[in-house]
Amino acid sequence: MAAGLCYADLAGMLREAASLLQANRDLLSQLDSATGDGDHGTTMSLVAAAILESLEAVTPTAQALLESAGWSVLSVDGGSASPLVGSFLLGMAEGCPPSSELSGGDLAAALESGLAKFRAQTPAQVGDKTMLDALAPAVEAARVAASQGLPPDRALARAAEAARHGAESTTSLQAKYGRARNLGPRSIGSADPGAVSISLLFRGFHAALAANRTPPLQER
Repeated sequence: MAAGLCYADLAGMLREAASLLQANRDLLSQLDSATGDGDHGTTMSLVAAAILESLEAVTPTAQALLESAGWSVLSVDGGSASPLVGSFLLGMAEGCPPSSELSGGDLAAALESGLAKFRAQTPAQVGDKTMLDALAPAVEAARVAASQGLPPDRALARAAEAARHGAESTTSLQAKYGRARNLGPRSIGSADPGAVSISLLFRGFHAALAANRTPPLQER
């Protein structure tokens, strides 16, 4: 892959992330069954299908590609997950420069814009056992990597690792939002399915650039 991120790279990132979410549908639903109503896997599979459908349309720029994906995801009826993921993608589009190739810095700026739009949709903070526990550290890792002059593939490798650690950290957290909050301390001991979904999203982003198909996560 070239040092920068081209349109085809970005499309591949979205496609791989969507495929990975669909491949882990059962895992996500199993995680959600521990603290919620067990439908998160179904919701994220619909989100993934919306992303894949958006890729079938011809879009002229990376901005338009992300915007199309964002609006498609927002059309999914899936509780809070679809508005949050859709807003993240739309925010990325807003922060994406109108250039044919994105640098590590451009990617970090787009991710930070996506995070800002995501945060505008929820009062949750890091530590509340939500998607944000994986998303915020992933974006921060990409920003730090960009500040060190690293290209997009290496920035996303760090972002994917940070998202994975963030998702795993939710196992020890007590939920403060959604149905899981009704469990109080009993919500501790299971990873947040939304955070795991974000981890899978970034894992897919990086896998696409690394040209290395990532197998589904295994139940533990």
